[in-house]
Amino acid sequence: MPLFARLFNFACWLTQDRGEAEELVQDTFMKALKGFRSFEQGTNFRAWIYRILRNTFLTTRAGLKVYDSLDEDGAYEPESTQTPELLLLARSSRETLHLALEQLPAKFREVILLCDLEEMSYQEIAETLAIPTGTVMSRLWRARRAMRGLLKDMGHGGAA
Repeated sequence: MPLFARLFNFACWLTQDRGEAEELVQDTFMKALKGFRSFEQGTNFRAWIYRILRNTFLTTRAGLKVYDSLDEDGAYEPESTQTPELLLLARSSRETLHLALEQLPAKFREVILLCDLEEMSYQEIAETLAIPTGTVMSRLWRARRAMRGLLKDMGHGGAA
């Protein structure tokens, strides 16, 4: 199954529940198989299947609840001069990062996961989330800023 482990990981982050994530991935593959005719050869399969997963999640009660409460100009605006990558390498444990990611609003968490964990390009993320590339870049910048603030608040950000 192509991308199964990666899709499951992303689904776990979206749902915050392993059982729901398993169902979400299963539903995603079922929809992908049923709708495979709609996949255009030569286009990005990874973005296509991630989009199916995300859209499937958004149609669930949990997904609707998470995304209905989002504000495009989120309140997470902590300041720091360090990048999340430096914080990760220098001082943060995997557990601390996990906790910080869980605290991010879903729209920020998903761009960080798709970019930094799944190593998608901005264009792939834009296709997956059905948003403009500029919005991807803006959300990623704000998400990383929020991560810095959260890690700093958790005592892992060092001096600003």
